[in-house]
Amino acid sequence: MARKVVRLAVGPDDLARTRFAVSPLWELVHALRAVAGRGARRGPAQPWVERARGRYAELRRETDVEAVLALQPPGYGADFVVPPPRGVATTVDDLLDDVRATPLETARTEIGRALRLGPEPSARLRAVLGRDDVTDYLADVLATAWRRLLAPDWPQLQAILERDVVHRAGRLARGGWASALDDVHPELRYADGHVELTAGTDQTDVDLAGRGLLLMPSVFVWPGVAYGLEPPWPPVLIYPARGVAALWSREPAGAPGGLARLLGPTRAAVLAALDEPATTTQLVAALHLSVGGVGDHLAALRDAGVVSRARTGRSVLYTRTSVGDALVAASDPG
Repeated sequence: MARKVVRLAVGPDDLARTRFAVSPLWELVHALRAVAGRGARRGPAQPWVERARGRYAELRRETDVEAVLALQPPGYGADFVVPPPRGVATTVDDLLDDVRATPLETARTEIGRALRLGPEPSARLRAVLGRDDVTDYLADVLATAWRRLLAPDWPQLQAILERDVVHRAGRLARGGWASALDDVHPELRYADGHVELTAGTDQTDVDLAGRGLLLMPSVFVWPGVAYGLEPPWPPVLIYPARGVAALWSREPAGAPGGLARLLGPTRAAVLAALDEPATTTQLVAALHLSVGGVGDHLAALRDAGVVSRARTGRSVLYTRTSVGDALVAASDPG
């Protein structure tokens, strides 16, 4: 059977208006799907799924989290519980406010569609989803799920998502669509003025006509690329963030032996880990060091001129300077 190709015609105005965003609420809903066994099996986030199962079991006993999942049947997801983020700095509270502000008529239309497409819900779920205050109620459920399930890991997740944004945005600015989308996913590419995604069994052609594209990295979208072309979302591609498997790894990263002898093993590991921009939190997660220890090493490396820093959203990202790159390259026996 022929594969579906979603072809997005893009021009110079679309490139200028393309932006990146991070959605804590999109991550939460898809984390719920993963831990409930409704997502792909054995993906790179599987270590997190295994660790989160106990917390999810408690969440099911104490809240109506199944009502959120009922709005995510195969092939559809109610938009009002995952409103579009405004940018990289969008917080979960911003998005929960948007959920609460959803007109009741809109919510009921999307709930009805989800229930028609999914398995028959229990009487309890129908009652919950039929409430007059359903948007407020589901926002409260999502807020509880956030605190119990994802908030403990959010600093690490946010760091890897923001790191991906810095990487892709830099490539988009320097080399355009082809450079930014290279190696995002085997089924996503840029060719002949079109962003193309191989996704199903029919072809869809859409001219962005200067609207631009929202690009959103995700930890939980694996193994595919999600897309949306209908309001309230702008045209959007949600793709697997780089380095997710390394995020969940329990093994600290190493450093070339010569560099370790020069700087000491821990400081060398910090410098070696900055092959791409990273926050302090990202380095803490990758190297399994204390926040204070990483901060001290970064300060020393900055003073030596081998590391620089820049702010993006609410985060500060560190990266190697050309001198730092040369040090690492000279010390690598490979």
